[in-house]
Amino acid sequence: MRQARYIRGNETKKTGSVMTTAFVFPGQGAQTIGMGRALAEAYPAAKAVFDEVDDALGENLSGLIWDGDIETLTLTQNAQPALMATSLAALRALNAEGIAVDTASFVAGHSLGEYSALAAAGSISIADTARLLRTRGQAMQSAVPVGEGAMAAILGLDLEAVRAVAAEAAEGDVCQAANDNDPTQVVVSGSKAAVERAAVIAKDKGAKRAVMLPVSAPFHCALMQPAADVMAEALAKVEIAAPAVPLIANVRADVVTDPDEIRALLVEQVTGSVRWRESVQTMAAKGVTEFWEIGAGKALSGMIRKIDRSLASRQVGTPEDAKAISA
Repeated sequence: MRQARYIRGNETKKTGSVMTTAFVFPGQGAQTIGMGRALAEAYPAAKAVFDEVDDALGENLSGLIWDGDIETLTLTQNAQPALMATSLAALRALNAEGIAVDTASFVAGHSLGEYSALAAAGSISIADTARLLRTRGQAMQSAVPVGEGAMAAILGLDLEAVRAVAAEAAEGDVCQAANDNDPTQVVVSGSKAAVERAAVIAKDKGAKRAVMLPVSAPFHCALMQPAADVMAEALAKVEIAAPAVPLIANVRADVVTDPDEIRALLVEQVTGSVRWRESVQTMAAKGVTEFWEIGAGKALSGMIRKIDRSLASRQVGTPEDAKAISA
């Protein structure tokens, strides 16, 4: 392993030009069996992350991640801490290659990825983050009986158009824009019947597609209020420090650094919309030109390209990725 030569100052060199970076962390859906195993085998610090998460939860979550079945891993109470562990392991690999977290000007994460971002920035300990995400997953799953809620991705309509569709579809039920992912995709969430109506209305109003999502609960809508109450209680017991790198918060799409504000916004996030498109635009407006997707998958990189094709992105999910960036 190369001797650490920490890159700091919120800038990286690429093809002779200076690029200001943001570290972004994926949300649910990116999980795969085997994710992070190569990182743990290549970097003791990455293995230590998985060990710490296992200890915090009192179970062998890493065994499920590396050798389990995808159905069990995809259960939200497992997927959330598993994805965080993989992201933090990838970050530790970067650290081992001489790249500090303050290489980034900002951190941000999609839904549960916001917790990964805060752990990466030293705002919440890895152990506390693992326990919070286990609680969050269990609370979100139990907030609405299975089969009573739904989510659908609306493709080809912008946020305002989808909000109008959701309002028309509600008919007294809950139906709201949950994830504003990019200019071509907004996800609606709520009561199953209302979301099904929204899918039909959206296509009538010119959406290219309206796809019902294979999710176990209607995340990021008012039906999640019981889960928000659980998270308010859980977060009140956890120490939160100011992040070493400013956070761009999901529900505000702007900079947040105050620990009490972070705590409140993590509660609000459970029922609020993930404003990912605006978050990326905020970071770009503040000078970010390159996004490093830390952890599993490349979904965020795809969204970023659709938001602004002038922005560069790269994935950091394997030892090869970490070594390539530090070369």
